[in-house]
Amino acid sequence: MWKKLGLGIKALMLVGILLFVNIIASYIHGYVDLTEENRFTLTQATRNLLRSTNNVVLVHVLLEGDFPAGFKRLQQSTKEILDQFASESSYIEYVFEDPNAGSVEEINTRRKELTKEGLIPTNLMVRTGSENKEQIIFPYAILSLGERKVAVNLLESSAELNQDENLANSISLLEYKLAHGLQNLQTKEFKNILITTGHGELDKDQTQSLFGNLDLFYNVGYVNLDSVPVLKKEIDLVIMAKPSLAFSEKNKFTLDQYIMNGGKVIFLIDRLAMSLDSLNTRKEYIPEPLELNLEDLLFRYGFRIEPAFVLDLECSRIPQVIGSQGGKPQIELFPWYYHPLLSGYGDHPIVQNIDRVNSEFPSYIDTLKTKTGVRHTILITSSQYSRYQLSPTKIDFEILHYKPDPSKFNKPHLPVAVLGEGIFPSLYENRVDESMKSNLANLQLDFKNMSKPTSVLVVADGDIAKNLVDKETGKFSPLGYSKWERKAFNGNKDFLLNSVDYMINPDNVLAARSKEFRIRLLDRVKAENEKMKWQLINIGLPIFLLIITGLINHYIRKKKFIKLPAI
Repeated sequence: MWKKLGLGIKALMLVGILLFVNIIASYIHGYVDLTEENRFTLTQATRNLLRSTNNVVLVHVLLEGDFPAGFKRLQQSTKEILDQFASESSYIEYVFEDPNAGSVEEINTRRKELTKEGLIPTNLMVRTGSENKEQIIFPYAILSLGERKVAVNLLESSAELNQDENLANSISLLEYKLAHGLQNLQTKEFKNILITTGHGELDKDQTQSLFGNLDLFYNVGYVNLDSVPVLKKEIDLVIMAKPSLAFSEKNKFTLDQYIMNGGKVIFLIDRLAMSLDSLNTRKEYIPEPLELNLEDLLFRYGFRIEPAFVLDLECSRIPQVIGSQGGKPQIELFPWYYHPLLSGYGDHPIVQNIDRVNSEFPSYIDTLKTKTGVRHTILITSSQYSRYQLSPTKIDFEILHYKPDPSKFNKPHLPVAVLGEGIFPSLYENRVDESMKSNLANLQLDFKNMSKPTSVLVVADGDIAKNLVDKETGKFSPLGYSKWERKAFNGNKDFLLNSVDYMINPDNVLAARSKEFRIRLLDRVKAENEKMKWQLINIGLPIFLLIITGLINHYIRKKKFIKLPAI
């Protein structure tokens, strides 16, 4: 039948089939993920979120334009993720826009509007011909639902990574960032968070950055534990940021029973009283332990913060005077081992793909078994080149005068942040006195000696939640800011926000942070050693195959058309 059809009809039928397939493909988005790390497969939490979306969400992606190859990859990956979102929910619509399109006046007006909305521009060097040209871009996606908007920064910019690594990190976090933005956009009831005061914690100026970042997604306030008889169940999370004064038994009982009723707490605790200011007024200083009266409470929950400092060769730097010239002091930055740059440990979604966490005089945490089997997960540790210094100990700047011996930094990966999850035993089991019973009775509450399933996070450094404040202007720095190096370590903010998100949003999309986009770089040594072999394979093998194919074809044709002798 097919042989009887004319050539023109065959061509028309083939074109028709191709058109039909293209029309179907334009309506049905499908793919098969063959990558080892399942790069193109949405997590179940993201899919559930998208399927629950029942209003049109418009995504404006400000990544249209001419970019270098790396940013083109980010642009294309963003489009692919949004295509996947749209395949899960017909309510997801997106458009790519170029904020640098139009006249100079239009561009400047648009930039001012975007900056006013909190979008921070990025300077990008673009090579045009023989010269480099600076281009200002806004690597953001703006999600809109009615009058509500959420801006999502698509570009990761860790000072510790090169551009390729930052772009790979950005691509791996696209699903999480866009899904998290969508989740916040659709939130109708915000969770409640309280930051404690009254025990010498970081003051409101020093927690402005933390407060501001949390306030975007939660109801945030402050509470003095002395002023409340009970922490109500409507409070989803309590944050204790660097207390320096002792807690009374009443305060501890309030915290304990809050946890027993399913409340969640983040303890950001300094075990030893130490700061750089202590050294600026004297040549040496011997730090004393902070007596917070929380040791037994944390011990009961399976945590013990050791009275020791963590020292690390991976650290931030501080200035020291090395001489003078022309009557002016010469200043140079030196690594200060008491300020480790901490790293995420393992593949927990809280710490997956986060930047370094800038710390100041941290201690380390030991975990203990509890009677209820609390599960402890180490989240943040020192590097492999670390050690600890037990108290009492003398601290001075003499350590900077000598080159460190790496062999003495032989206590790798000391835990600085540990998450406890499960059922916690009460500190006051068999210890409730009459006044405690009376207070509970007045509040019509029952004492609980075992918690509901909940979580407690302990961090052995309170300074990771601190921002710096300019006393003259009142302006405050981002979390994790190193004022001498003049850069912020984004890990502080990401770690704290991820921890809060994980602890109080059980159905969150944080699991998407665990996705990994690997840069598969060439082994340069192996490539150089095997250079000739692969050149022969890439150039010689195709020619060899072509010759063999030609000879075989010639042989077949010769055999087919050879003239047989007459009989």
